[in-house]
Amino acid sequence: MTVFAAGNKKDALAVLQAGDWKAARSTEVPGAATRERFEQVVLPHLDAAYNLARWLTRNEQDAQDVTQESFLRAFRFFDGYQGGNMRAWLLTIVRNTCYTWLHQNRPSQSAVEFDEEVHSSESPGDANPEIQALASADKETLRRALEELPEVFREALVLRELEGMSYKEIADVTSVSLGTVMSRLARARTRLRQTLGAALGKES
Repeated sequence: MTVFAAGNKKDALAVLQAGDWKAARSTEVPGAATRERFEQVVLPHLDAAYNLARWLTRNEQDAQDVTQESFLRAFRFFDGYQGGNMRAWLLTIVRNTCYTWLHQNRPSQSAVEFDEEVHSSESPGDANPEIQALASADKETLRRALEELPEVFREALVLRELEGMSYKEIADVTSVSLGTVMSRLARARTRLRQTLGAALGKES
């Protein structure tokens, strides 16, 4: 059973009600049939798109902006979609849009590169305290701990624990190998448990 709570989502459909989206729907993709098909196959994944954007940007308004931009991009390139896993295709666009947005709006944050040694601090032998920390954490403490993770760890956990994606799907979305996905998830869980343990220790 997952221990992760979704980001505080408003009505997800409201994200796409801005004027730019409405204008794009009527101009960028020709044909009512194509627009209808887009809405049928892509819009069902709006919650997942917003959820990923919310955890990567760590801000509801920014997540709404990124989600809207992601759907505009998906809409624009929908004719080139060759079939396959629609959710993975869309979340790849969301992820790329998020990182572009972060680079433009939070350059100091996005400039921190992932380093396997710096960002991994697994401590063998402390599994029981970690499990206890997970079970004891409230949602707000858990949210803060998750948001403190490096972006690549955070996205891996969100895609796996919140969206229930397979390792292969995560590999497709993030453009890394299955081994890298597994490694990131393992280290992310360890980092999360350690952060929770420290946070709960301060509260006790």
